[in-house]
Amino acid sequence: MAPLRFAANLNWLFQEQPTLPQRMEAAARAGFRAVELGFPYSCGAPELRAAAERTGLEVVLLNTPPGNQDKGDKGLGAVPGRQPEFRETLDLAVKYAKALKCPRIHLMAGRLPVGAERKAVAAEMEATFIENLRYAADILAQENLVGLLEPINSRISDPHYFLTTPQQGHVQIAQVPARHEPDSPGELNYLYLFDLLESMGYSGYVGCEYTPEGNTVKGLGWLYSYWENHGRSLAEAAQ
Repeated sequence: MAPLRFAANLNWLFQEQPTLPQRMEAAARAGFRAVELGFPYSCGAPELRAAAERTGLEVVLLNTPPGNQDKGDKGLGAVPGRQPEFRETLDLAVKYAKALKCPRIHLMAGRLPVGAERKAVAAEMEATFIENLRYAADILAQENLVGLLEPINSRISDPHYFLTTPQQGHVQIAQVPARHEPDSPGELNYLYLFDLLESMGYSGYVGCEYTPEGNTVKGLGWLYSYWENHGRSLAEAAQ
């Protein structure tokens, strides 16, 4: 069975560094060969591309822009009446993806309207999401990009996010319930889950989307153990 491939999500890991290029450099020094840039838009695409080339990192995922975060936006894909804005955010995401040679874009669904009951708005939001996904599918196909959907659990992470149903696709990891390193105390046996992914022949990246309990590198013991158990030395990881 082929070993799993891990990507550092730089919205979560290496927050010790203030900028995305510096986080990319830190991820490379820690042994990662791939990163996820959830929201890269505060930094110019050429600067990020230069950092990727300098560090040898593959950028494997980015999100569509969230919208107006000050007003509570978390994506626009399923938000009725904002289809033109969704198309603008998709265009920007495609430009970054092409510049960074990133093959995947997470199409963020967005949140329920403030004060709305999920049952009352679900049908309209679903229709909006389908409309936007059909538009996005055509654009992404033309650009040879893959669109991803990410359900977010409504119990802990975000009770107002529209998409909450798990679907097959890109894998991201964090321990439950505190969302720390996979080997931190919690409910999930990640060694078992890693074995299961390997047995299924999963060949995509496993995104490390968790909040480190302390220093990011000091919390990577679980990853270094995995690499060593699969024949990748720490010296090789550091190259």
